[in-house]
Amino acid sequence: MDREQISRLAHTDHPIAAPLDDDSVRRLLERGIRRDSTRVLDLGCGGGEWLLRALTTHPRLLAEGVDTSKRALAHALEGARTRGLQERLALHHEDAADFVAPHLFDLVISVGATHAFGGLLPTLAAARTHLAPGGRVLIGDAFWEHEPSPDAIEMLGDFTDLPTTVDRVIADGWTPVHGHISTRQELDDYEWAWTGSLASWALDHPGDPDSPRALAAATAHRAEWLRVYRDSFGFVCLILRRTSD
Repeated sequence: MDREQISRLAHTDHPIAAPLDDDSVRRLLERGIRRDSTRVLDLGCGGGEWLLRALTTHPRLLAEGVDTSKRALAHALEGARTRGLQERLALHHEDAADFVAPHLFDLVISVGATHAFGGLLPTLAAARTHLAPGGRVLIGDAFWEHEPSPDAIEMLGDFTDLPTTVDRVIADGWTPVHGHISTRQELDDYEWAWTGSLASWALDHPGDPDSPRALAAATAHRAEWLRVYRDSFGFVCLILRRTSD
């Protein structure tokens, strides 16, 4: 069982791979997709849940997703077929940083995938190349809500606090027009779902040779969350427009 399989099982009960509940996802998409929007792109789409929800609520929308995981893209395609959305969804198996499209997009999404580009600002730089004039970017990234321990920084990365994060985005030429800071309940619900889904699979498949590793991964992740980063980790989603196109 590799890390990709572990992640897929861990997100069984929380298909949005970020600490956001369904209402928060819905509101962010409502703010990001304008009435005249026709195309949306997700850079690092994983299982495509953001795109599937956007397509479900906006019947004229066309969506594209980019990811390096064949299994995640297959899952996205299966979900699109189940919901009858496959004709409006295009999926690309490649590095999101290398993706080139023949058209621009009214909304570019990248939530929890900034590592694929080397950080928040490089992700925004990549998103800008795909953005239509007047378009919006929906980006989600971590920040330190409280002073992190050295172990937390080593484990998750050297983020900044929220005011500094927003200041960096503004200095890079973007204006926030909406945002959402994940609540404590959203943060905890996500971690409980991640560890619980994986542990449940392991307990439901005691004869599977991967069961011990899955259970160990859930146990280790739970301990890291509770002991290392729970009290300092935060997550913010921003809807951004270019300050000047």
